Amino acid sequence: MPFRPELARSLIDVLDEPALIVSGSRTIAANKTARALLGQQIAGSDVRFAIRHPEGLRAVLSGNPADLELVGIGSPDRPWTLSVRPIEDGQIFVRLIDQSASRAAERMRVDFVANASHELRTPLATIAGYAETLGDDGDVDSETRQRFGGVILGEAKRMLRIVEDLMSLSRIEAERFIPPRDKLDLGAVARIAIENAAALAAAHGCSVELAIEDDLPPIEGDFAQLVQTADNLIANAIRYGCTADRMRVLVEVRRQGDRAMLTVSDEGEGMAAEHLPRLTERFYRVDAARSADSGGTGLGLAIVKHIVERHRGTLDIRSAPGRGTTVEVRLPFA
Repeated sequence: MPFRPELARSLIDVLDEPALIVSGSRTIAANKTARALLGQQIAGSDVRFAIRHPEGLRAVLSGNPADLELVGIGSPDRPWTLSVRPIEDGQIFVRLIDQSASRAAERMRVDFVANASHELRTPLATIAGYAETLGDDGDVDSETRQRFGGVILGEAKRMLRIVEDLMSLSRIEAERFIPPRDKLDLGAVARIAIENAAALAAAHGCSVELAIEDDLPPIEGDFAQLVQTADNLIANAIRYGCTADRMRVLVEVRRQGDRAMLTVSDEGEGMAAEHLPRLTERFYRVDAARSADSGGTGLGLAIVKHIVERHRGTLDIRSAPGRGTTVEVRLPFA
């Protein structure tokens, strides 16, 4: 049966990845994705117009099976796997597999390990230094011993919070494809979170107010995870939104269309717009020194984001310098 370029083109057009069929040194078929990436006129032209990478071009023209990792096709830094496979009558099937997502995921993993190591190394170094001083020969007065012991205890607790948040994040990610099925009252979740934050609010001299709309339908959710979400949002508002002259945090639960909305607002200093897209990144902090002093781990909003995604909800953060911060979580009704 003779080779039919029209049939080949219709077959490779179903692929989302750029794909070519090459005969000799000529591209005889190219799918829509390949034409969009490499040029609309590549079909029927010399293959050099399509594959402008020397190593990739040599692999295609050789006609032998090959899989090459290449960078620079389509844009200077875009990584690809070039797959070359002979088919029939001397023709070659060429496919470009975009590796951008996998490379980005690998970079995120490496960055996460580096950040987690850094976050744990700092309190460990402090603990080691103070413990070494206490262990040295010589008298240490009771006041110094008590102060050093307090520092060691505080840093150990900080490490414990980081480890607990890392474990929590790992569990949430492991369950992200399992939809929660319990029917819950979001208002009750907010009440429990405010009770949990009572000691923190008292320590900061902060007033936490609650407003719940009547007769809200239940939502489907994981009770422990939603309490954790509200806990993190309220704790953040207290730590960073309660200032000397603005001591109120408002928690609201109300209906918005076919969703229940949990809103946590503060009247604090707020933050500049460039920070907002990165707030849910692990260990991202607007002010690292202030976050460490306040007891934050840098993982709270990352945990919130993953919990909201598991619940098929949306997360919106609005803030501006001098205007406080408002965080909205929208969750579908059961």
